[in-house]
Amino acid sequence: MKQFIAFIRKEFYHIFRDKRTMLILLGMPVVQIILFGFAITTEVQHVRVGILDPSHDVVTRRIIDRLNAGEQFSVTQAFHSNQEMQQAFSRNEIDLSVVFNERFADRLYTGEAQVHLMVDATDPNTATMQVNYASGVIAAVQTEFLPPTVKVKRLVPEIKLLYNPQMKSVYNFVPGVMGLILMLICAMMTSISIVREKETGTMEILLASPTRPLFIILAKAVPYFVLSFVNLGTILLLSVFVLHVPIAGSLCALIGLSLLFIFVSLALGLLISSITQTQVAAMLISGLMLMTPTMLLSGMIFPVESMPWLLHLISDFIPARWYIQAVRKIMIEGVSVVLIWREIAVLGTMAVVLITVSLKMFKYRLE
Repeated sequence: MKQFIAFIRKEFYHIFRDKRTMLILLGMPVVQIILFGFAITTEVQHVRVGILDPSHDVVTRRIIDRLNAGEQFSVTQAFHSNQEMQQAFSRNEIDLSVVFNERFADRLYTGEAQVHLMVDATDPNTATMQVNYASGVIAAVQTEFLPPTVKVKRLVPEIKLLYNPQMKSVYNFVPGVMGLILMLICAMMTSISIVREKETGTMEILLASPTRPLFIILAKAVPYFVLSFVNLGTILLLSVFVLHVPIAGSLCALIGLSLLFIFVSLALGLLISSITQTQVAAMLISGLMLMTPTMLLSGMIFPVESMPWLLHLISDFIPARWYIQAVRKIMIEGVSVVLIWREIAVLGTMAVVLITVSLKMFKYRLE
């Protein structure tokens, strides 16, 4: 029995000495419960609402105040024309717009009042919840202003779905899958291939060759750049001809944006290879830093706007978030390159920072 207890103590000591094992055993559950607990939510929060209200009466003001009172909606803009409202949707400044007809309060008592809800339906599930929440607020205000003796038909908003009138969920998932595939192929596989050379001892032989070390490193990344470009073409062909997802915007802009994202992913893979010495460590870091955050915090599945501010801040540093956001604008909304300058600037900055840090951290002399 003493020998059995001694072996148990030995195993505990072995686990406690291995910091990576302790991180997986104790750190992974904490990270997962926080991410899954806060990122996975079906609630509607912080929806940016625009208002087109030509009547400006007490009923419309009450509806606007009700929308702006809770955490679900935030009235950010008031428009004077439909053209202004359409431009706000194109610039991704609002998610939902509420349009009242003239003399809304007077027509409410006669049953002639009309209200239109226009919503960005790129994400069908989110759009449906936003419309349902807004319709509930409008119905509650109508009940508040109409006495029980007045018999008029219930005010039912007219819904207009922008960019995805068929409410196809594939319109939302294709850009996300593109970001996930390109990220994993470029970053994870590049880091593993370089670390494999370190682990087997062949990297030292390569670095000792007449070829400059920088060219050796870049040569390891070029095949994955080419394969990612092939995968990009395959994904686009399947999306258009099999899944029937349109490319409403410029194909050249989409390809250029994807090449920039591929370069960012390669730089990230090079950074991972610089701080790891084994393939197992590279896989763990890639899984922790790339796969889980990309799936949960990039807006691929769950809207970033509904997340707590801390997770929202973390998502700002995830390259896939900006790529997916820009791809949706080009493919689904059909906007011009001018309207995705922010995403391009963020990805360009990430590319410069990552490649600079990666090359400085990379050890050209192995220990």
